[in-house]
Amino acid sequence: MTAHWGGTRRLALALLAAIAVTSAATGAQVPNWPDELPPRPLPARDVEFPPYEIRTLPNGLQVVVVLHHEQPVVSIRMLVRAGSSFDPRGKNGLASIAAALLDQGTTTRSAAQLADTIDSIGGGLGAGAGSDVTFASAVVMKDSFDLGLDLLSDIVRNPAFHEEELDRQRQQAMSGLTVGYQDPDLVAGLVFDRLVYGFHPYGMPNSGTPDSLQSITSADLHAFHRQFFAPNNAILAVVGDVTAPEAFNGAERAFGAWARQEVDAVPAADPPPPTRRLVIVNKADAVQTEIRVGHLGIPRKHPDYMAMDLAVKILGGEGSNRLQRVLRSERGLTYGASADIQALKRTGDIAAETDTRSEATIEALRVIVDEFSRLQRERVHERELADAQAYLAGSFPLTIETPDAIAAQVLNALFYELPLSDLETYRERVNAVTPEDIQRVARQYLKPDRLSVVLVGNASSFASRLKGVGFDEYDLVELSDLDLTAADFRRADRPAALAPARLPQLLPFADFQVRLPSPSLPR
Repeated sequence: MTAHWGGTRRLALALLAAIAVTSAATGAQVPNWPDELPPRPLPARDVEFPPYEIRTLPNGLQVVVVLHHEQPVVSIRMLVRAGSSFDPRGKNGLASIAAALLDQGTTTRSAAQLADTIDSIGGGLGAGAGSDVTFASAVVMKDSFDLGLDLLSDIVRNPAFHEEELDRQRQQAMSGLTVGYQDPDLVAGLVFDRLVYGFHPYGMPNSGTPDSLQSITSADLHAFHRQFFAPNNAILAVVGDVTAPEAFNGAERAFGAWARQEVDAVPAADPPPPTRRLVIVNKADAVQTEIRVGHLGIPRKHPDYMAMDLAVKILGGEGSNRLQRVLRSERGLTYGASADIQALKRTGDIAAETDTRSEATIEALRVIVDEFSRLQRERVHERELADAQAYLAGSFPLTIETPDAIAAQVLNALFYELPLSDLETYRERVNAVTPEDIQRVARQYLKPDRLSVVLVGNASSFASRLKGVGFDEYDLVELSDLDLTAADFRRADRPAALAPARLPQLLPFADFQVRLPSPSLPR
């Protein structure tokens, strides 16, 4: 067997040598095989956004109707311009609780009656809250359109906020926090938001904290509803198999008697500027580290949003992902790495994330920081940009396939005060971005020297080596001591953990009541 294998191997080598000689003699080039590049994407199919009309009712309710007759379904969505960033001081989670209770009983229908009614027509009814928006929706068949409007109007205008429902929702939220605070992935995201936005409302946890949830009362919920739920502070989208007259007449019938009211303007302040800082949340039993790296970004309405979105896609998004290629394919440090841009109403953030085994934390962090710098200093390749553009342009049709998806896109555009025509020209605007645009926005908005970093894992396995990647100072917090509302992320009854050096305490805003409009649906 050995002699046979040796002979076979010599024969194979001889054949390879003959091929090489023949190729050299003929001047032919032997192709690189296998080709590591994926096949080129198929040509994008034409996308035609359905026709629409926009009107404002006498009470100030903005109504947009999108005609979509492919299915006998109608999606009815309402957005109210108030979310978790409007929570009063010490009442974090109020907007989320209020939204969760909208379909859990009104002054005219119990929670059971609401559920039975929507189930009887094969529809769906729900609500939720983001950073600066509360939304409610009903999806019904065409022949139940009027009933869908009535149910949506009822839960938006007449929530009961019963004490027993509040207690039940509070317990569910508390249980979720108990479980969530043991999840390094969730903890890393929450701490990253606080680190980037400071005590700005965007940085506070949407779902609240154990202390804030305990403080919320039914009176708080009613006050929040009275203050912000008004037709002139809302947008209604009706999308589906209806005519424009049917939709506008139905909206007038269901919401026309809703009284306009003054909605108090709230002061808007900017979050703290990007500053180089690092927080370690120590989970001593962890065998891997959750890593978040990034800083403030730009608002959704910014003219450079499209170019910045593509730049971040090249860094770590779908279609072209440098972080994935280096961290996973080249170095085997992780199963996945990504970067994303979250563009809110007034600002936003850029965040790269991955997880890796504890002993590889420093190497992975160094790679991420280096890739931020490389994107800024080097012109991207045309192929990289083309792949990111192909992904965005190619996936866009999937976001407007159903009435409910179209309704979400329409509300998103109206909330950010973007022209709906942007949806019709999306592909052209994506493909108009050039490599020079990417380099320009990367140099203007990326701050590799002012990155906020969160590491959740076993600190003893990597903290002593942070100086090697340029982080001489850091905060070290035990997971059991974590307090997102504290200046140093630590419960007041716990002493500071020992560390080589600690960052200065993050000073809160002078006015915790600062409020501003915010994100997409939902954040």
